[in-house]
Amino acid sequence: MTHLDKYKGIIPAFYACYDDNGDISPERVKALVQYHIDKGVKGIYVNGSSGECIYQSVSDRKQVIEAVMEVAKGKLTVINHVACNNTRDSIELAEHSEALGVDAIAAIPPIYFKLPEYSIAAYWNDISKAAPNTDFIIYNIPQLAGVALTSSLYAEMRQNPRVIGVKNSSMPVQDIQLFVADGGSDYIVFNGPDEQFLGGRLMGAEAGIGGTYGVMPDLFLKLNDLIAEKELEKAKELQYSINSIIYKMVSGRANLYAVIKEVLRLNENLDLGSVRRPLEELSEKDIEIAKEAAQMINDARSAFKE
Repeated sequence: MTHLDKYKGIIPAFYACYDDNGDISPERVKALVQYHIDKGVKGIYVNGSSGECIYQSVSDRKQVIEAVMEVAKGKLTVINHVACNNTRDSIELAEHSEALGVDAIAAIPPIYFKLPEYSIAAYWNDISKAAPNTDFIIYNIPQLAGVALTSSLYAEMRQNPRVIGVKNSSMPVQDIQLFVADGGSDYIVFNGPDEQFLGGRLMGAEAGIGGTYGVMPDLFLKLNDLIAEKELEKAKELQYSINSIIYKMVSGRANLYAVIKEVLRLNENLDLGSVRRPLEELSEKDIEIAKEAAQMINDARSAFKE
């Protein structure tokens, strides 16, 4: 056993949970945590893209992680994404996370202004310094953040002893190989794009954090097992099935997470509310798409049960 083992496995990105007025619902947060515990995943990644963090206040995000930790502490590995678009708010969330006892904090780089690498490193290190007893994970998602993690920036960040690795959501799967080669066995790389989980794991990712895991965690757990058992043809078939479900869920007008929440309501009797504007809510057509996706998930569960 190593320190990194608690991160190796399937870690769903946690969805935003709202009440009927669109405010954070601690009760629904706790219900979603228990759902993940019951499904048997390794951990959860809270307050990231799937948690709609970019549209939430510091207070909202504190409320979410507080409710999460009431249920998850000691039962799941908890990674809390704390990045805001300024260092002060990010530090506040990092301090709060450490006080609650999360396993790790994570952060994207600051968005909008194109900052030099030394400013990005200072931003990440300032956040990490605010949680000196907590692991730190770099979140690389250049297609949304507008800046990519380079080998030189990663080398600079590895001077920080709290850095344990990278959540890599860039689309080129070879980026995983680069970060694995740079960091070696002392660091962990998490696969980000759900559609390439199989490819990412084969390239060296030892875990995955993904936005669609939560709507079908058992399928990703099965996929992870097939990879471990080297049943790669069957793993490819399951990855294709998962991808078909994802393509269905993004085929409508509504935001992906609005569709996912409807699928969870249909398949799991979980009511997480809607999404926060400007994210697009469900239309009548999207409800039909969600029904189709829900059935596709159930069909895949039956097909890959053994």
